[in-house]
Amino acid sequence: MSTEAIQTSGSSMEQRSELQMSSTSSSSFSSSYSISSTRLRKVSHTSRLLEEPSGVPRKISGVMESFSQVQKSFEIPAGECLPDFEDKPRPITAQEGNKAAFKVKVSGNPTPAVTWARESDKPLTEGAMSFYDDINKQYVLKIKNLTMEDADVYKCIASNNHGEAIYSVSLVVTENPALDFKKKLKKRSVEKRQRKPPTEEEMLKILSGADKKDYERICAEYGFTDFRGILRKLKEMKKKEEVDMVRVLKPLEDITAKADSSVVFDTILELKDPNMKMLWFQGDELLRIQYSLGKYEVKQLGTKHMLCITNVCLADSGTYTLKVGDKILSAMLTVIDEPLKFLTDLKPLRVTERQTAVFEVRLSKKADIPLVWKFKGKQLKRDEKFDVHVSEDGLTYTLKIKDVRPGDTGDYTISIGDLTTTAPLLIERIPVKFMSHLKNVRVKEKGKARLEAEMSSKDVHIRWLKDGRDITNNSRYIFMREGKRAELILEDCELADSGEYSIICLQDNDSHEYVSSSYLTVEERFATVKSEMSDVQCPTGSATELCVVLNDEKVDGVWLKDGKEVMDLRGVQVMKQGAVHKLLFSSVGDEHEGKYTFRAKGVKNEAVLSIADPPVIDPTVLEMLSSQPVTLKAGETATIKIPFKGKPVPKVTWYRDGMELVEDSRTRVEQNGDSSTLVLHKCVREDSGTFMLKLKSDCESASATVQLNVIDRPKPPQGKVEFLECNGKCITMKWKAPRDNGGQKVTSFVIERRMTGKKSWIKVGEVDGDTSTFCNGTVEEGKPYQYRIRAINSLGMSDPLETEQVYAGEPIEPPGLVPQPQISDVTKDSVTVMWAAPAQDGGASVLGYLVERRKKGSSMWVSVSKELIQDTKFAVDGLVEDMEYEFRVTAVNRAGEGTPSVASNSVLAKDPTRAPGLVRNLHVTDSHNTSISLAWCSPELGDNPTGYILEVRPDDGKEWTKCTKIPITGTSYNLGGLQERRKYFFRIRAVNEGGIGEPIELEQGVLAMPPPEAPKFDIQGKVKNQMMVRAGCTLSIPVSFTGSPSPVVTWLKDGVPTRGREVITKGKNDSQFLISSCQRFDSGVYRINLSNDSGGVYFDINVCVTDVPRPPKNLRLVEEVQGTVTLQWDHTPDLADDEHTHYIILKRDTSTPTWFTAAEHIFSSKYTVTGLFPGRKYYFRVIARNLIGDSDPLDSKEPFTIEKEHENFTLNLKRSPPKHHEVKPGFLLPLKDHAVHCGNDCTMSCAFLGSPKPQVSWFKEDVSISDSPRYWQSSTDGVCTLTIPTCTAKDSGEYTLLVENKLGKAECKCNLVVFDKDDNRLLERLTQDSRKEKLII
Repeated sequence: MSTEAIQTSGSSMEQRSELQMSSTSSSSFSSSYSISSTRLRKVSHTSRLLEEPSGVPRKISGVMESFSQVQKSFEIPAGECLPDFEDKPRPITAQEGNKAAFKVKVSGNPTPAVTWARESDKPLTEGAMSFYDDINKQYVLKIKNLTMEDADVYKCIASNNHGEAIYSVSLVVTENPALDFKKKLKKRSVEKRQRKPPTEEEMLKILSGADKKDYERICAEYGFTDFRGILRKLKEMKKKEEVDMVRVLKPLEDITAKADSSVVFDTILELKDPNMKMLWFQGDELLRIQYSLGKYEVKQLGTKHMLCITNVCLADSGTYTLKVGDKILSAMLTVIDEPLKFLTDLKPLRVTERQTAVFEVRLSKKADIPLVWKFKGKQLKRDEKFDVHVSEDGLTYTLKIKDVRPGDTGDYTISIGDLTTTAPLLIERIPVKFMSHLKNVRVKEKGKARLEAEMSSKDVHIRWLKDGRDITNNSRYIFMREGKRAELILEDCELADSGEYSIICLQDNDSHEYVSSSYLTVEERFATVKSEMSDVQCPTGSATELCVVLNDEKVDGVWLKDGKEVMDLRGVQVMKQGAVHKLLFSSVGDEHEGKYTFRAKGVKNEAVLSIADPPVIDPTVLEMLSSQPVTLKAGETATIKIPFKGKPVPKVTWYRDGMELVEDSRTRVEQNGDSSTLVLHKCVREDSGTFMLKLKSDCESASATVQLNVIDRPKPPQGKVEFLECNGKCITMKWKAPRDNGGQKVTSFVIERRMTGKKSWIKVGEVDGDTSTFCNGTVEEGKPYQYRIRAINSLGMSDPLETEQVYAGEPIEPPGLVPQPQISDVTKDSVTVMWAAPAQDGGASVLGYLVERRKKGSSMWVSVSKELIQDTKFAVDGLVEDMEYEFRVTAVNRAGEGTPSVASNSVLAKDPTRAPGLVRNLHVTDSHNTSISLAWCSPELGDNPTGYILEVRPDDGKEWTKCTKIPITGTSYNLGGLQERRKYFFRIRAVNEGGIGEPIELEQGVLAMPPPEAPKFDIQGKVKNQMMVRAGCTLSIPVSFTGSPSPVVTWLKDGVPTRGREVITKGKNDSQFLISSCQRFDSGVYRINLSNDSGGVYFDINVCVTDVPRPPKNLRLVEEVQGTVTLQWDHTPDLADDEHTHYIILKRDTSTPTWFTAAEHIFSSKYTVTGLFPGRKYYFRVIARNLIGDSDPLDSKEPFTIEKEHENFTLNLKRSPPKHHEVKPGFLLPLKDHAVHCGNDCTMSCAFLGSPKPQVSWFKEDVSISDSPRYWQSSTDGVCTLTIPTCTAKDSGEYTLLVENKLGKAECKCNLVVFDKDDNRLLERLTQDSRKEKLII
C-alpha cells in the first residue's frame, strides 16, 4: 500500500490555524487510522501546539510539535522495525538575523533515509543547509540569517521499506526592532493611506471562500456598500458551480457484519470545494458524530471518505446515507447476532491450602441475564469468602475463593441461561512437619521404654507401627495424646520388643503419609557355663544323663533335641537343681538319638547322644554269595544287594579284586539303613572279577564276597600285522590271537581288503580260529592295499585290526610337500631362503629343489635358478629395493615335481633397521589439575623411530606404567586422569623395527596442577569503570577473572570493607557484588582485589546512585534592569554529585495558567529573565533536571510586577543606504587561562568579529563539546561565553574556541586548572605563574 497523507475531520492545518488564532494556549493529542477495503494500517499521530503572548511581533506566534508514524508493510520481519526518533527536534523561537538549527537522531532497520521539508510546501531557503554529524550521529538542518519568510513548520521525514516517521516542529521568527526599524516606518505610512473599495468581481472572489455569517462583516471591512446585490450575484454564481461540485467515483456498498465488530462505509468523491459539508444519516436521523463517545468516527484519506462504526449491534442495522452537496449516497448495514457461548471453559484448579483460588470464564458477547456461580447446588454471592467480579467489557467473569480449606473441595459451576460449565477445585493440604522426631531408645530387659514426638498440627490422625505392623490397638502398649504431642509407653520390656517403631500422621484430603521412626533396643542379661556337658554313646536300653552347670541360679534354660524343645519325650526327665541343669534318660532307644542343646541367656551348650551296636551280616546270605557266582552278558546291568544290621549305620565300602570302587556314571552304590546295593550299568568284559562288601563301625567290622563273570565278543587280534611277503603276485600276512576271547572260544578270523583311497572293504578270506596267517594272491603289482582282520566267537565279531598301506611290489611317486620356507639375511637386493626336506620322498630320492619368487599381491611366480638346487638353502639376489617378495619351494624326484610349498611370509627388500638412540629434550608444555602435557624431540642416533613409549610413575610408586597400549606416533602427548596436586615422574624410549632405544627420564617430578598464573580480569565489556544506577534499583557488578591457583576475592568500598548490605557470590573464576535496593549513600568507588601466590590485581568501578534531583531552595527575585528579572536560588544538593544536573526556568503571566520555558541548561544559581512586558505580573518557577527526571518545582510565592517605562523618547535616525562589507573572523579579546577550586563554576569568555556572522565551535583537548550537556555556552553580539558548572579534576585541560565563516577561520586557546583547597604546591605554582602573566582565579 502506498503512503498517503492522512486527514481527520477538521484537518491538521485547520487545527493549527485555529490554535494560532486563539488568545490562550492549548494542546491537542489525536490518533488516526488509515483504512482501505483490504487491510488496516495503523498510523500514530501526536501533536502539541503552544502559544505565547504576542508581545513581540512574530511571523508565527504558535509553538508546535507533532509526530506521526506510517506503516507500509503488512508484516515486519524479525529484527527489522519502523523508523523512529531517538533524539527529537525542538521548536525554536529566534529573532531575524540569527541562526537556527534542528537536530535529530533516528533509528530503524533498514537504516532510514532522512529528508527535510516545510509544512507550507515551500522550498527551503538558500540559507538552509542539511548535513549528517558523524561525531554526534545526528541529522542537522541549519538556517542562517533568519528572515520572516523562514517562519514555518518544518518536517523531518525518516523512511525505510516498512514505513516512515514524520516529526514536525515550528520555527518562530520575531522581528528585530534594531534591524527592522525601516519596516515599521513603512508599515505606519501604509496604514495611514486610505484603502480603495474592491470591484464587484474582486468582492465575489473574496466572499466565495468565506462563511455566510461573515459576509456582512467582510463587505464592511472592504467598504463595499451594495450588500444585497452582491449576495444575489453570489447565489447565482454558486448555482452554476454546484453542477460539478461533487463527482462520485465509488459509491457506498452494503455491509454485513457480526455483532460487536467494527465496520467502515467508504466512498471516493472528487470535491471541488474541500470545505463542503458532509452529513451522515442513519435512516432519517442525523448522526451527531461529536457526541457519540467514539461510536462513530468520520475519516478522510485523500479522496476517500469513511464512516467508522465500532461495536455494532442489532440496533445499528439499517440504511446509512451520506449527503454532500446535491448528492445522496446510501448503503445498508446488516448486523448478525451470534448465539451466546463460552469462549473458554472453566479449567480444573489445584490450590494449596490457605491460598486463593481463581476461576475465570469469558463469554462470546455481553449478556442481559445474570450469571450465577454455584457450589454443591448453592448459589455463591459476594462476601468475605467469595469475590465475584465482572470485567469492564462485561465479558470476563471471575470467582475468587479466599483462604481455601479442605471443605472448599468440589465442583464449581457457572451458568447463564441454558449455558453451564463446571470445573473441580482440588486442595493441596499443607504438609505436616515433625517439630520433634522420635528418638532411639536403649533399655535393659524388664525395663520401661518411652517414645514421643511433636507435630506441626494437632488436626491429624495417628497410627503406630512396629517393624511395619500396626500396633495401634495392641493392649501391650500404652498410647497417650496431648495437643500436638503423641507418646508410646512400654513396660516390662522383653527382647521381642526390640525393633523399629514408627508414627504415621494422616490428615483429611491428603494422601501423603508423614512418618517419623526410631529404634528400641532391649538388652539381655548374660550367663556363663561353669561345667559343660559331653557327648554320650551307649547300647540300646541302657540309662544315661546330660548335665550343665551355670554360674547363675536365677537364669532358666531350655533343652532342645535336634533344634526342637524337649517336651513329651518318652523316658526323658528334665531336672534343675540350683545352677545344675540335667536331662535324665531311663532306657535309651532309637528315638532318643540326636543332638541335644541347652540354651539360656548368653549360654548355648551342645552334646550328641548316640546308640552303638556292632554290624552283622546273615550267615545264610554269606553262604549263598560264595557258592553261586553272578554271570551276565556285556551291556546288561548287574545288581548286587547285601542286607546287614548295625547301629549306628556302619561305614560301607565296596572292593573289586582288592581295589576300592569309586562311583562314576556306570557304577552306583545305594544304601539304606539295613542293606547296601551295588549297581553296574552296561557291564563290560573288564568288570569281571571278585567283589567284596566291607562294613566298619567304631565297635567292630564285617564283610561279604561275590564273584562276577561278564561274557562278550572277542577283542581285536593283537599287535601289528606282519607282512611275510609282498610282491607283484601275492601278499602274505601274519597276526596274533586276541588278548581276550570275551569269555568264549574264538571260532574263526575274517580278512578284508581295500585299495588305498577307496572307502569300501571287500572280504578276501576266512581262516580257522587256530590259524594266524593268510596269503592274498589276487593283487596288482605296484598297487597300494590296506587290510583288516576280525576275530569271531559265539557272541559276535570283534573290532577290526587294520594294517598299514602295503604295495604289491616297489611304488614310486612325486615327493611330498616341502614345509613353509623361512627368510633370513635380508638386504636391499638379496635374501637367503631356507627350507626342510619333504616328509615323503615318493619312493625315490629327491633329485633337487625348485625355488620361485613373486611380488606381493601378484599371481605370477618366477624361478630364481635355471638348475635344480641341491642344498636346502639358497641366496636369492637381483631384488629391487623397497619391494615386498614371497617365496615357495618344490621338491623334485624321478617321478617329477611335487606339490609346491606354502608361500613364505612376505619380506621387504631393504637393509636391516638400527634401533633408535636416546630421545632428546623431554619437557612439560602444560599442566592442569587432572592432566599433564609433554613434548620431546626425536633422537639423533640410530634409524628414525616409528613411535615412542612414554611411561609414568607416581612419586610414591616404584613401578613404571605405560601411558598408552601402542607406541605414540607424534612428539607430544597429553596424559589425563591424574590425581590433583600429585607429583608424577616420566620417562620415554623410542622404538622402531630395529628394536627399543634406551629410556631417558625427566629430571624432576611434575605436579598435576595448572602452572602458576597471576590473577587477571576478564572484563570484555561486561563492566565499565563508570556505572550509574537509579536509587531503589538493583546494583549488580559481575566480574570474571582467571588465575592459578584460584585467587582470593575481596570487595572494598572507598578503600574499606563493605558494610554487609550486599550479597557477594564467589565462584572459581567469577564473582558478583549485588545490592537489591541501592540508596544514594551506596555511591562510591568499589574495588575488587584478587590475590594468589603469584601476585595481585584490582579493578575500580565508580558507582553513582542517582534519582530525580531534590528541588532547589530559597528563590529570590530582583529587577536589576528595567524589563528584566534576576532570579537567585540555593543549589540543589545533587548538583555537585551529578554533572548532568541543570536548571529549567519557567515563567507564567498571571492572566494565563500555562507555564512557558524561559531558559534551559542553566548550571549556575542565578539567571536573568528578559523579554518581559511592562505593567504585567509574572510568576517564576525553577526546576532541577537530570537524566532521570525533574525535581519538584520551586515557585515564587508572590507575582512579580514589571514596572512601566517612566518617560518616552523619540529617536530620529537619518536614513542611509545599507552597507554590506565582509570581514574575516578575528579575536578582539582572546581567552585567558583559569584556575578554580574543585566544586566551583568556571566561566570563560572572549570577543570576536567577522561578517558574515561566524559559526562558533568549542573543543576540549581536540574533542568537540559544542553539543555536550555538561557545558553551557552562548554567543551574542560578538561575545562568546562558556560556563562549566561545578568543576572537577576531569575538567582540567586545554580549551579551544574556533570561529569560522566563508572567508576563513580563527581559533583561541586557554588552559583550565582545577585544584583542591589543600593542594598548597599547586597554589604556589599558580602564584608564581601569575607573576609572569595574568591568570584568572
